[in-house]
Amino acid sequence: MRRFCSLLALAVVALAGCSARLDPPEQRGELVVAVRDTPGYYQEEDGSRSSGFEHDLVKLFGRELGVKTRFVVTRDHAELLQLLRRGKVHFAAVAVPSAASDAADDLRYTSPLREADQLLVQRADSIPLDDPGELVGKTIEVLAGSPQEAALSAMNGGRPPFKLAALTGITEVDLLERVSRHESKLAATDASHFAIAQNYFPNLQVAQKLPGSVSFAWAFGRDADPALFQRAQAFIERVRRDGTLARINDRYFGHIRRINRIGISDFLERIATLLPHYQRDFQAAQEVTGIDWRLLAALAYQESGWDPLATSFTGVRGMMMLTDDTADRMHVDNRLDPKQSIAAGAKYLAELIDELPAKVKQPDRTWLALAAYNLGQGHMNGARAIAVGLKRDPDSWYEMKKVLPLMARQKYYERLKSGRARGGEAVIMVENVRSFYDILTRYEPPYQPGAYAAPMEAIPPM
Repeated sequence: MRRFCSLLALAVVALAGCSARLDPPEQRGELVVAVRDTPGYYQEEDGSRSSGFEHDLVKLFGRELGVKTRFVVTRDHAELLQLLRRGKVHFAAVAVPSAASDAADDLRYTSPLREADQLLVQRADSIPLDDPGELVGKTIEVLAGSPQEAALSAMNGGRPPFKLAALTGITEVDLLERVSRHESKLAATDASHFAIAQNYFPNLQVAQKLPGSVSFAWAFGRDADPALFQRAQAFIERVRRDGTLARINDRYFGHIRRINRIGISDFLERIATLLPHYQRDFQAAQEVTGIDWRLLAALAYQESGWDPLATSFTGVRGMMMLTDDTADRMHVDNRLDPKQSIAAGAKYLAELIDELPAKVKQPDRTWLALAAYNLGQGHMNGARAIAVGLKRDPDSWYEMKKVLPLMARQKYYERLKSGRARGGEAVIMVENVRSFYDILTRYEPPYQPGAYAAPMEAIPPM
C-alpha cells in the first residue's frame, strides 16, 4: 500500500509538471514562442541559423524584454495551438481568420502583423473554376487546423459539396508543390504563401478567391500573463508606427512578385541544364570570398543568363558583365572566360561589401553592395548622400530602394559628382537577384568548403 501511494504521488507530481505553465519571461530569463516551420515566416538554414518575418519580430520583442528567445518549432497548426493551450510557450505565431468571430474563443490575439487573402489554387493547365458551384464533387487539400480549412468547412452551411482532405506535417509550400506535381488537383492557402510558391512552381494559378482573409498575429492563452500580452500589443503598435514592421515585411516579401511565370520557368530550366557547367566555378569563388555560391550564381544569372559570351550595348561583357575598368582592376585578361569572370565578379562584390561603413548590417549590406555592382560605388555614395538629405536611412535597403530611382531626376543628380544614374534599374536588379537566390536556396544545397582562402565576415541568408 505504501508503495502504491508513493507511485501515486509521483504520478501526481509528474502530471502537475506537465500542466505547469511557464514563468514570465523576465523571471525565467527566456521568451519561449511556438512557430510553424513555413517559408517566409520562420525557416532554419544549415541546421544552425534561422530567419523569417516572425523570427525577426519575435527576436526584437525578446530583446526589448531583455531576455533570450527560444523558438519551439512545429509543422502543424494543431500542435502549435496545443502547445499554447497547455502553457508550454508564452505565445504562438499563428494564422487566424480575420473575422474575430471565427477565431478560437479561448485565445486572445494581438493586432495583425500581416493580412492576406485566402485562395484556392490549381495548375495553370487546368480547366478554370470560375464559380463555387464548379467545386461540386472535387477534393480540396488543405492544412489541418488552418484558417482555410475553417473557411471551406463553413461554406454552404458547413456541408460543402466538395471533399476536404486535411493534411498534417507539411508546410503551405509543400501543399502547393503537390498541386504542381499532379499529386492533387486543388489546394487552399493564403496569398502570401502562394506568391512564395509561385517562384518555385510557376505552373500554379489561382482557381478562386475564398471567402474572408487570414491574419498573422500572436496568440496568447486567455489565462496567460496579461502584462505580457499588453507589452506585446504595445510592441506591435510601436514597430508599426516607426516603420520597423514595414522594413521586415519588405525583407521577406518585398521581392517575391518581381519575376513573371515565364521568367521563373526559364530560370528553373537553366538550373538543370546550364548551372552544372559552372557550379564548381561559383563554389571556388565562394571559397575565396566567403559569399554564398548561390548568391553569386543568382547575380550571374541576372547579369548574363549564365551566358559567358554576353555583351551589352554599354560594353560590359561576360558571365558577370564586367566593365573594362573592373576587369583590369581584377587582373582579368579575358572577360569571356567564365572562370575568370566569375572569380573577378565575386571579388568585386566582396570589395563593395567591405567598402560600406561598418554600421551597415546584413542583409542590407549585401543588397546595397549589389546595387553598387550595378551602379558603381561612386553613384551609390551619391545616392546615400541624397538619402541623408531626405532624412532617410542610407544603411537600409528598404529606404534606399526608394531613393535610388531619384538619381534619374535632375534636381537630385545635378548636385552629385557622379552625375545622373539609372537607379531604378539597380533596384530591379537587386530584387531580381534576391528572387533568383531564394529559388536557388530551395533547389541547391549550400557548399561547405574546408576553409576559405581569404576569410571575411560571413554573409547570412536573406
